[in-house]
This record gives sequence, C-alpha cells and structure tokens, in this order.
Amino acid sequence: MTMEPELLRRLLRAKDRMDVASHEAWPVRRLAKVSGVSQAHFARSFAAAFGTPPHRYLLTQRIERATALLRETNVAVTEIAFETGWASLGTFGRVFRDITGESPRELRAREQAAPQDLKATPRCFLRAARRPHLTIAVSEKRRREAGAMTGSEQTEVP
Repeated sequence: MTMEPELLRRLLRAKDRMDVASHEAWPVRRLAKVSGVSQAHFARSFAAAFGTPPHRYLLTQRIERATALLRETNVAVTEIAFETGWASLGTFGRVFRDITGESPRELRAREQAAPQDLKATPRCFLRAARRPHLTIAVSEKRRREAGAMTGSEQTEVP
C-alpha cells in the first residue's frame, strides 16, 4: 500500500505526540483529531504505516518506559505505574506480566542483580533489544492462555 506523503506526515504527528506524552490518554478519537482525519481512516492508516494498531503502539511505549524506570531508578513501582499512564497499579502489574513474563518487582530485582557494562552500547540499540514485542493484543494472549489451562481446543471460524 502506497501512502500519500501528506497522510504519512499527519500520522507521524500523532505518533510523535504519543511518544512525547505516552502517559496521557490517547483514544483514537484524539489521535484522529491531531491527524485531521476520521477515526476509522486514522486507525487503518496508522496500522498500515507502522505495522501495529495505535493502542498497541502506545502500550509498547508505556511498557518500554516503565521497564527503563524499573531498571535505572529506585522509584516505587506504584509511582512508575502512574507516571507511565496507568490508572491503577493492578492493571499495570497484570499487563506488565502479560507482556514481559514477569512482575515489575521481579524484573527490577533481576536487572539490578545482573552486572551490566553497557556504557559503550548505543542507547538506540539497547532500546530496540529491550522493546516488548506485541504481536497480538494482550486480551487475545490472555484468552489463548486461559484456553490452554482449561484444555479446550481453540479453533478459528472462517
């Protein structure tokens, strides 16, 4: 799909706003307004341009920022949760575990216990290597795991 340069600039404007203020609420309605396009067109175009839906992109940014804060500071987990845009500590902990496979406290303990001499490594490389890989929605991941626990077969209907 070839995208018009003007539309891509508008999408980048919304993406940049999310990057700068990932702690804020960014519903599609707000992002579409920033981009000057309809909500449906924005959601489709964003996913086509960046390979991920806007909500999943924002979730990745928040988890990436929270992980960095857990690794590099001694700020309380509760404070990190609210600082990175989560409305509740419980939701933050559940989503964080779903994505990273460990709780925020476990990640902090593991990262702080491991010796790290990464001064010579460019920060962009470190961020890319540590970025969470959200290939499916968190709710879909939970549904699949719940199905595996109950032993039920998951079949797709065409």
